[in-house]
Amino acid sequence: MPKSLSLRVPADFDLARDCCSYGYFLLRPNHWNVREQSLERDFEIDRVPFRVAVKQAGVGAPLRVTPSRTLAASSRALVERALVRMLRLDESTEQIAEFHRVDPRWRAAGRGRLFRSPSMFEDVVKTVTSCNVTWPGTVQMNRRLCEVLGAVDASGIAPFPSDRRLAAARPQTLRARCRTGYRDVRLIELARLFRSGEIKPDWFEHPSTPDDAVREALLELPGVGPYAAANIMQLLGRYAHLPLDTESVRHGRTVLGMTGTPAQIMRRVRDHFAPFGAHAFRSYWFELWSFYESTHGPARTWERDSTGKLFTAAALAKAKPTRKPATKP
Repeated sequence: MPKSLSLRVPADFDLARDCCSYGYFLLRPNHWNVREQSLERDFEIDRVPFRVAVKQAGVGAPLRVTPSRTLAASSRALVERALVRMLRLDESTEQIAEFHRVDPRWRAAGRGRLFRSPSMFEDVVKTVTSCNVTWPGTVQMNRRLCEVLGAVDASGIAPFPSDRRLAAARPQTLRARCRTGYRDVRLIELARLFRSGEIKPDWFEHPSTPDDAVREALLELPGVGPYAAANIMQLLGRYAHLPLDTESVRHGRTVLGMTGTPAQIMRRVRDHFAPFGAHAFRSYWFELWSFYESTHGPARTWERDSTGKLFTAAALAKAKPTRKPATKP
């Protein structure tokens, strides 16, 4: 039987809260097991697909990571590194406390960490597949990318495609089988840039690289506009910028009571969160997340293939919160 790994976490880390904190936890190949309150994730290392299940006995307790197959020491290390990035285990208790000093609304709940992918490559692809499309469309694209281009095995394990697999794909395959629409060529170009080393994740992620330089470099990438650049930046741990879109307008109108044109509301939303400085996105996002949970229940109860598909603009516009979402610092 495969041996479980034990992964240490910050003293305030809560798997259910901190995993179910951002929409990417609902996108393949991630799966939040509501019954087990555990994270399941498909991986591919050395072209071998496998699945891991991640559980926690309580807040601050080490994570128990159980793979579906026996892993070599090098593969175990890669899985640990992936989970550290996904769950932001490298964000210390002190860093979260700093956020809570800026925005004390989230101190009691302990919110602060935001789920992301195990690599910048996957985060960029997921961001591009979330632009100019409804959330169910994003869910479908990521499911099909895994099923069509992932290293699928007989048991149904379907990891996210590597940059090598996506770079070798044909645009027609992405458009017809993965339902990516106009993104087909851009996704392949992005994969080739990652594959060739022209995109250097370490440079983007290093704290010494200025935000302005990161944003400028992101805007030069295929398929990355202002919204996508700002979203990728928060996924890189750069929280000072807001990815503003139609959902921001809905939030400004229905929750914050703002009026005006979409462009005016976006500016007002940006100004509203500007006082939170380096933590602006966290404050903005947890306010959005609070609204989602007020209409659909705690995120840890969301099933990927049911509740996880309900976040459409029409549904949210009609949503009636069962409790008042947090909006005031």
